[in-house]
Amino acid sequence: MKSDNKPDVCVVGLGYIGLPTAAIIARAGCKVRGIDVSQHVVDTINRGQIHIEEVDLDGLVQGVVSRGLLSASLEVAPADVFVIAVPTPFDDDHAPDISYVLSAARAVAPVLKAGDIVILESTSPVGTTEEIRDLIATMRPDLKIPGRMEGNLGRETPDISIAYCPERVLPGKILEELTNNDRSIGGITPRCARKALAFYKIFVRGTCIATDARSAEMTKLVENAYRDVNIAFANELSMVADKMGLDVWEVIRLANRHPRVNILQPGPGVGGHCIAVDPWFIVHSAPQETPLIRTARGVNDGKMRHVAMKAEALIAANPNARVACLGLAFKANIDDFRESPARLVASVLAKRFGERIQIVEPYTATLPREFDGTGASLIDLDTALEETDILIVLVDHDVFRHVPLAERAGKIVYDTRGIWPDQPKEVQAAEATQGLRLAS
Repeated sequence: MKSDNKPDVCVVGLGYIGLPTAAIIARAGCKVRGIDVSQHVVDTINRGQIHIEEVDLDGLVQGVVSRGLLSASLEVAPADVFVIAVPTPFDDDHAPDISYVLSAARAVAPVLKAGDIVILESTSPVGTTEEIRDLIATMRPDLKIPGRMEGNLGRETPDISIAYCPERVLPGKILEELTNNDRSIGGITPRCARKALAFYKIFVRGTCIATDARSAEMTKLVENAYRDVNIAFANELSMVADKMGLDVWEVIRLANRHPRVNILQPGPGVGGHCIAVDPWFIVHSAPQETPLIRTARGVNDGKMRHVAMKAEALIAANPNARVACLGLAFKANIDDFRESPARLVASVLAKRFGERIQIVEPYTATLPREFDGTGASLIDLDTALEETDILIVLVDHDVFRHVPLAERAGKIVYDTRGIWPDQPKEVQAAEATQGLRLAS
């Protein structure tokens, strides 16, 4: 630990969470070394630039790199605090894959020394922090590991601390929320939690709450499963309203005037690495006890198929129409396409209708690889408004919201996000032509 009491920090994983976290910690005065497997990412950051889209992140990274507080590397080096922020995907059977987490722990273990803190931030199934502890204990028998104090040569204090602290952020507001949101900090032992909590207080203004590692792991999963279940209700309601010929946005607006009702907004499904993934971690751990969570996942995945089928019917009914799919990201105003329902729907349409499909996505310069060979192309919004006949709204980017009615006049609109309440509401069958606004 340096004399100014600011620890040297190593952040493993420089993606959508790791890089903003590293930059925020560096801004607080810690010297941070970021680790990534991509040479491109490392080189980009060392130039003071960024490889992801996030509000105000470019200026922050440029500043901390120029001051010598943040650097990037392919190799882990000794530090005082190690933060692991790597992906935790699931396989085809929805079983969580923690191989990236364990690989990061293997990279960290050889450089650990007495007094160090290891913190996992990756969203993980319950028990993952303990697996990191056990892996480190196996690789470093010379260190006394918390919770593994057998054979400790008579000393009672562990050499290192191990904890879990998940992020709680909204893309587009990551820097603000990393700083101001409350944090649940779960230690392998209470002492580990206290050590990690002291570290987070260096750069977090929100309340830091100490707990055990397993409770903190479950808390993160519960937060996202809760949101998934509530979005599923809105999406299921939208399909019911669609069948009944109702405007779901009007129904929700009126229902939410009840003082104890707060229905969320429906969309074409649920995307992103968190809400579309994390509930499966709970289901995998307790399959018999999670019928509601599993059903919610099925409803939200089913909404993607529902939207794709309605869009296909609409396009097929208008064989000469040119089509613009608005958006590929999983949510508004970001460049993150992970698990995106918009991306899936657009790719289904491109594979069926080929060059009739145009994509408008202001947060990318190239289409994802599943569009290769389909004939679909990437165009800007102005071109879409001038040259296409059908607009399919899949993402509620601000730039789409601000398109006035005059520029949509005479076009067939399928608005899955409800961003254009002024659009004529003649809800007809999918075979209708001009002036159509289909319910989502």
